[in-house]
Amino acid sequence: MKRFSTTSRRVLAVAAAAVAGLAISTAAYAATSSGAAPATIPQCTASDLGVWLAVGQGNGAAGTIYYPLEFTNLSNHTCYLYGYPGVSVLSQGGHQLGSPADRGGLGSPHIVNVAPGATAHTILGYHDVAVSTEPGCDPVFSAAQLRVYPPNQRSATYAAYSFESCSHSGPIYLTILEPIIPGVGTIYG
Repeated sequence: MKRFSTTSRRVLAVAAAAVAGLAISTAAYAATSSGAAPATIPQCTASDLGVWLAVGQGNGAAGTIYYPLEFTNLSNHTCYLYGYPGVSVLSQGGHQLGSPADRGGLGSPHIVNVAPGATAHTILGYHDVAVSTEPGCDPVFSAAQLRVYPPNQRSATYAAYSFESCSHSGPIYLTILEPIIPGVGTIYG
């Protein structure tokens, strides 16, 4: 039977520890890069969030005005958001006006942990030229709120909204440009 020297055993132990450390760090990286969230942090639900459109931060170009759509965590626990929200416009009577917002393709989703009182956002594009020129839109001024579904949720929360909107489905006049990202959205970044 072959005996290993103390030095050889130490080298083997260091090598085994390095391989184990690499395996653990690779698994941890794979969990966060694949979109998995730590088991201790729940996904944000509609009841956790206050949602608002930062109208004063609007910035327009070529028939579209871009507004930060803000998600503030009103709960007493950290939760996470991952992906694109679902957004549609409702009339004062609660009826959907026009088609739901389309989703842009800017950026890849990342897990955004939102601490109590903290805010994350996405950008909502309002295509005012589509409302005023698209056939079949039949614009109305009776919009009262946005119905916002947090990513991967089936319950909605609501935000004040009073822009001219399409009364019929068909024309897409709202677009969510990017997945939710950390921080408050402003014109300057």
